[in-house]
Amino acid sequence: MPLTLLITMLLGFAFSVSIAVSIGGSAVIGLALFDPARLIIAPKEMFTAIDKFPLAAIPFFILAGNLMQVGGISYRLVDFAKSLVGGVQGGLPMTTVLTCMIFAAVSGSSVATTFAIGAILIPALVKHGYPRPYAASLQATSAELGVVIPPSIPMILFGVAAEVSIGELFIAGIVPGLLIGSALMLYIYIDCKIKGWGKQDREGRSSVLVATRKAGWALLMPVIILGGIYGGIFTPTEASVVAVFYALFIGFVMHRELTVRQVYAVLKQSVITSAVIMFIIANAGLFAFLITRAGIPDAIGRWLVEVLSSPAMFLIGVNAALFVIGMFIETSAAIIVLAPILTPVAIYFGIDPIHFGIIMVVNLALGMITPPFGVNLFAACTVARISLEQVIKSLIPFVLVIITCLMMISYFPPISLGLRDAVYASDPAPAPALSPSSVPAPGPSPVGPSPVGPSPVGPSPVGPSPVGPSPVSPSPVSPSPVSPSPVGPSPVGPSPVGPSPVGPSPVGPSPVGPSPVGPSPVGPSPVGPSPVGPSPVGPSPVGPSPVGPSPVSPSSPR
Repeated sequence: MPLTLLITMLLGFAFSVSIAVSIGGSAVIGLALFDPARLIIAPKEMFTAIDKFPLAAIPFFILAGNLMQVGGISYRLVDFAKSLVGGVQGGLPMTTVLTCMIFAAVSGSSVATTFAIGAILIPALVKHGYPRPYAASLQATSAELGVVIPPSIPMILFGVAAEVSIGELFIAGIVPGLLIGSALMLYIYIDCKIKGWGKQDREGRSSVLVATRKAGWALLMPVIILGGIYGGIFTPTEASVVAVFYALFIGFVMHRELTVRQVYAVLKQSVITSAVIMFIIANAGLFAFLITRAGIPDAIGRWLVEVLSSPAMFLIGVNAALFVIGMFIETSAAIIVLAPILTPVAIYFGIDPIHFGIIMVVNLALGMITPPFGVNLFAACTVARISLEQVIKSLIPFVLVIITCLMMISYFPPISLGLRDAVYASDPAPAPALSPSSVPAPGPSPVGPSPVGPSPVGPSPVGPSPVGPSPVSPSPVSPSPVSPSPVGPSPVGPSPVGPSPVGPSPVGPSPVGPSPVGPSPVGPSPVGPSPVGPSPVGPSPVGPSPVGPSPVSPSSPR
């Protein structure tokens, strides 16, 4: 089956079939050939893949981004960014990056960012003497920040697929987004210095104040959205609806540049874009169901654990694989299919799933700007009116900058986890799992509920034995002669004669060390909630004993 799925999917790519149809079609063919009786459940699995509450945020964030594009918000953000960095050499390309960073904080879509900002800044860059291919590649790369800086649609998909907190993913993406944006602006400044591009007059402080006042409502939007999520006021899905209403409020009431006719056109475009994404997710869900049923994820996980022997090797291998996969498979489909496979392996190697989610999103975002299927690249070339081949040479330095940042994010987890840990530091940490080494040594304590933790049978009624063995009453089966045992901490353990009538111990790993006399096989006791509990034959008068030699010998055989 795996070979059939791979061949049919690659044939779809070869004949320029859409990614959704290629993935879904290969899954249907696989079901028809190997499990035709289950072919009837294909529609159910497709619906189940999109029947998740967090996915409702996707169409609303797309709608909010499109409303910002036509509501007068985009060019106000451009003016604000230009007032901050426009006076530096290379200020206009840096304005492109900074504007995309701000726009990304409210849209969640890189394609929407490309069209909204590129329509304004690509013509401006060409007018100021920058080469058209350079302008297109810069815009495509900067728009990638739309899926790294929260809110982010790929982060929502990863949270759903890997079953991790979307809010934590959002806050973990802030610093990596700022790192990538800063690295791009640093490269632009050095490149423009070398090539002599972008010598512009420095703007005064008044222009900064004026631009800030004009863009104030737009700049407040990320504060409301992200602040509401991290403040616990609303969920990421509810935040997407708030973003839509806030964009409508700005466009209709504050800027008064939005009309009912424009809203209808924006709604139509947003529905089309959302339907395409949901169709991809549905087909990817069916494909993921089929490969899971075939045991492919488990086989891949075992193979990765055997081949990649350390976390560093795992990150190298996964980053290389995701980079290649992102060139050919759309980001949403890749996350839905690969996140459930790779995340458990990452956890096995001790990598935080939130950290791994940021690595995966940043890496697959590279696929949006790399040929042959980079959607951002196609959008930027459309706006710049040039062919894809003309952009490749100008694109390479920007891709290298992103790869450098990706390596830093991968091997220095505080970049993504530092802010997350600081924000959630006040939350109580989950109780660590107990291991034999973490269980305290026995000490004098009264008989009572076991401190070791929950047991498979019920709460343990017997606490750690005080120092020295306790005198035990005669065996419920037959009394045995008593002989003294050596002095020392005696772990009350299983009877050497076989299973005790007392039943399995609920305590789990025994906190006591080996017996000085030898292994004592006294079996655990099925005692219920009472500290001592009735013996299977009669009440057992077990109680704490003073320190000293115990006059008890092992019980006689049954």
